[in-house]
Amino acid sequence: MNSIKKIINDPIYGFITVPSSLVQEVIEHPYFQRLRRIKQLGLTELVYPGATHTRLHHGLGAMFLMSQALDVLQNKGTLIMEIEREAAHIAILLHDIGHGPFSHVLETCLLTDTHHEEVTLVLLEKLNEEFNGKLSLALAMFKNDYHRGFFHQLISSQLDVDRLDYLNRDSFYTGVVEGQIGAERIIKMINVIDNELVIEEKGLLSLENYLNARKLMYWQVYLHKTALSAENMLQHLFMLLKDALNNAIDLDISPSLKYFLKNKINANNLREDKNALHNFIVLDDSDIWFSIKNLVNAPVDNISALANGLLNRNLFKIILEENLDISLEKSELVEKHKLKINKKVSLLLTGSISHSGYNPKEDNIKILMKNNTILDFSQKTESSNLAALSNIIKKNYICYSHR
Repeated sequence: MNSIKKIINDPIYGFITVPSSLVQEVIEHPYFQRLRRIKQLGLTELVYPGATHTRLHHGLGAMFLMSQALDVLQNKGTLIMEIEREAAHIAILLHDIGHGPFSHVLETCLLTDTHHEEVTLVLLEKLNEEFNGKLSLALAMFKNDYHRGFFHQLISSQLDVDRLDYLNRDSFYTGVVEGQIGAERIIKMINVIDNELVIEEKGLLSLENYLNARKLMYWQVYLHKTALSAENMLQHLFMLLKDALNNAIDLDISPSLKYFLKNKINANNLREDKNALHNFIVLDDSDIWFSIKNLVNAPVDNISALANGLLNRNLFKIILEENLDISLEKSELVEKHKLKINKKVSLLLTGSISHSGYNPKEDNIKILMKNNTILDFSQKTESSNLAALSNIIKKNYICYSHR
């Protein structure tokens, strides 16, 4: 007798059906449940107050879109076995479990030379051991080791269900309507030729709209200058905390956070050291906010000022421009731009950000023409559209404590 499948009510898609008991077990595992406590957009809620959705929301949404995509491909004649379907669901469900607190913001602060996807791989391997090898196929799909490459493309590519979900979801929670995409329309236009994901020619306009929406979301949401200011403050706070801890200054912060600030931890440490893995798994956004609240009265002025600023949204001023010269000395930048620096805190940070909507050098999206030939997206779209989408926009910034 088949057990009744569980359903989850999602504000974007409505009811999401959990496809199998194994998937349900994975959802209930602490590695996945931890994502409830990690916000999808980090500090972006300081700009868009509604952006409080979590990585868990996103994982479930991406799984729903994966299910839709597999149904479309099967209806078009691509044979998909049940074991492959389940593995694809698990792989996309867990694709973000390697994220630390505040998602990308603290990636370079807490781990040494380690991208979140490397941590995801470590956690997937640990889960596979715990589930007695039942996640082996999902692991192979995630690593792109499975011979049917389109499964990996659905998980990670320039046209994957990960991006389709986060654009719709982030647009919904921020209220930035420019990010809304026709995910259902795009999914209906996908196909598989020679184990490679393609999009049918009649879906070209929807594809261009999706790439444009992604570009707009980066500059309006993901790289918003106010969020960038908050991120710089948080990253600089962590740098100061490391220095303070190295100088034996006692600070009341989360034990797991202190562990990462005092030790150089990479993916291999997480794989081999149970203590390192435990500290990563229990670390989430709440540890950071707990620590920030406790640092408001820290004995180091700059640490206290940064904690107060983040807690009460008294953020640094920021200048963000394409042609901004940040090569000058800090004193010269202050004089040139007439910056009113807070003398008590006296912090000035510089850096740059860049993004393009489409990268033809990465994994060019393939277009299935009506005559059954296959062209790269860059061959099919108008040159003006391609130039606008693939142009890398780089902006420099000055972020500073003000009066």
